[in-house]
Amino acid sequence: MKSVNFNKKLALGTAQFGLDYGIANQKGKIGSGVAADILEYAQSSGIDTLDTAIAYGDSEQCLGEIGVSSWNVVSKLPEIPVGTTNIDYWVKQSVDNSLQRLKISQLYGLLLHRPQQLLSPEGQAIYQSLNLIKAQGLVDKIGISIYNQTEIETLFNEFSWDLIQAPFNVLDRTLESSGWLSRLKGLGVEIHVRSVFLQGLLLMNPLTRPTYFQRWQSLWQRWENWLADNSLTPLQGCLGCVISNPEIDRVVVGVDSLIQLQEIIATTTEKLLILPDDLCSDDSDLINPARWKLR
Repeated sequence: MKSVNFNKKLALGTAQFGLDYGIANQKGKIGSGVAADILEYAQSSGIDTLDTAIAYGDSEQCLGEIGVSSWNVVSKLPEIPVGTTNIDYWVKQSVDNSLQRLKISQLYGLLLHRPQQLLSPEGQAIYQSLNLIKAQGLVDKIGISIYNQTEIETLFNEFSWDLIQAPFNVLDRTLESSGWLSRLKGLGVEIHVRSVFLQGLLLMNPLTRPTYFQRWQSLWQRWENWLADNSLTPLQGCLGCVISNPEIDRVVVGVDSLIQLQEIIATTTEKLLILPDDLCSDDSDLINPARWKLR
């Protein structure tokens, strides 16, 4: 059975436009021609939001050369260097440089890539700097990019945000199970989720999955059995369970080819799915790619 077309809930992640990104990426950084084709197809399919970051190599530069003035662009500030004496100046310069690379006059969203800095002695100054550039009209929404829900508990007690980006996927649903997804929605925070494919791990053929992940074999077996029982591909399983969540505003997906994007967009029109409760994990060695030991 077909459901509502959820294309507009997708946001296009662009780390691959500037970096060799993702455990399943076999092609490396994509070329500017392919990137332009991807953006054109995405926009024609109803996608209106791009996710990038200063730390994503030359992703912003690539986007600016293609032209993104008609998009809602979310970018991220990297960690503010230790010893920065004028935080207002550093933040303003960083945002101005992003806007110049992107060739736009305003960011839709600006997120802190390392929000833990807000808990440092400079935290209030950083927060005030973000609010200042928002007041100046350089950004529409300010927020944070987090890696686990425990960060939210601290950062939302001290600060108020317009936008949050967090991981959310088949295996990692702690944002929802902790109650924070509903709480954030109640506070009027715009919620973007990323890592819906866990950097491509959830889409990989079991035979090519790195040996590091073998210790979670029972979980992989449950995932594969559930897909088989429901006649689903991994892509359908990953997207169907996340994009239909009414409390999630945008689902950030990254691709390294036009074909991948076409497959994703085709999949967003499939039937909605509900995952079994035991098909998840809170093991950070699995659900946090920063902790993977692949070499």
